[in-house]
Amino acid sequence: MSPNSERASRLDVGVLIAAAGRGARAGPGVPKQFRAVGGVPMLLRAVRPFAQHTRVREIVVALPAEAIATPPGWLADVAGGRLRLVQGGATRAQSVRAALAALDRACETVLVHDAARPFVSPETIDAVITTAGTGVGALPAVAVADTLKRVNGSTGRVIETVDRTGLWRAQTPQGFPRSMLVAAFDRAGPDAWSSYTDEASLAEAAGFPVKVVPDRVTNIKLTTEDEFLIAERFAAP
Repeated sequence: MSPNSERASRLDVGVLIAAAGRGARAGPGVPKQFRAVGGVPMLLRAVRPFAQHTRVREIVVALPAEAIATPPGWLADVAGGRLRLVQGGATRAQSVRAALAALDRACETVLVHDAARPFVSPETIDAVITTAGTGVGALPAVAVADTLKRVNGSTGRVIETVDRTGLWRAQTPQGFPRSMLVAAFDRAGPDAWSSYTDEASLAEAAGFPVKVVPDRVTNIKLTTEDEFLIAERFAAP
């Protein structure tokens, strides 16, 4: 058996899904992570690609306390016993930390994914796992194509046009050797997310290398009502 085929047959990848937020910007009603997209709960769409991946050993989902008490049945069904639920915290960092602490110790590579990204492709997951397996952080991203403006927040006046050369828009799942992610959190301390907006920036600040994995623009994050309307088009058969 070749090294590549031996690696592909291992169950050594853990997935952490941050789904404890309230999603106020998406509008009233059910919590955003449980809202249907094309008739399917967004969180279910986010979990499925990982549940179907041959390298994934366990998926840990951080949920609000009330959802832990009465979780939806489809969550248990989708992952065939490989899914664990933990109570998330008030911040993303607290939720990811809690999920990481609960993750099976046999998971040597860890992927962190937003529940609000329901359209991640199997190819992106493969590429992130492969890149993280080389000992670096793996960041799926899309090169910025729009013209960027820096704007005065109080007056709305344009200050300058920002050079977009070399700029990429970060997405998830972001992948890391487990030891790297643990060390990045440890070095950042309890206030990790006061300065860092994702796990890749946390790893960068800790001095670890992070490499971009080109991703698809369809791997969008659903935050606002307009983005949910766009997602309905993506989900249409």
